Amino acid sequence: QVQLVESGGGLVQPGGSLRLSCAASGFTLAYYAIGWFRQAPGKEREGVSCTSSKNKMTYYADSVKGRFTIFRDNAKSTVYLQMNSLKPEDTAVYYCATDQAPYGSSCPSGDYWGQGTQVTVSS
Repeated sequence: QVQLVESGGGLVQPGGSLRLSCAASGFTLAYYAIGWFRQAPGKEREGVSCTSSKNKMTYYADSVKGRFTIFRDNAKSTVYLQMNSLKPEDTAVYYCATDQAPYGSSCPSGDYWGQGTQVTVSS
């Protein structure tokens, strides 16, 4: 069955960096769109970054452009989110998600979700 497991969250000071990982199993990652979402306390979940199948399209929310980078290692069936120049407003639970249908050409709508990893940016 499809499984997504996030890791790499933690506490970091403003201006610091973290790399989140999402280990995928139960499907061939290369054929699927996959994305990172986040939800801060009291706020709705928002899309952060995503990549379509075969990396034909990459999206970043305006709030993270130039600071975050999404990339995947299909051989390891893992997608990463490199987060630099972190700000307190980046504090949230970060989730990765994918869709049931392969060959997605846009960001996933989220048929499958991981359990999330907490990122806290604070001095």
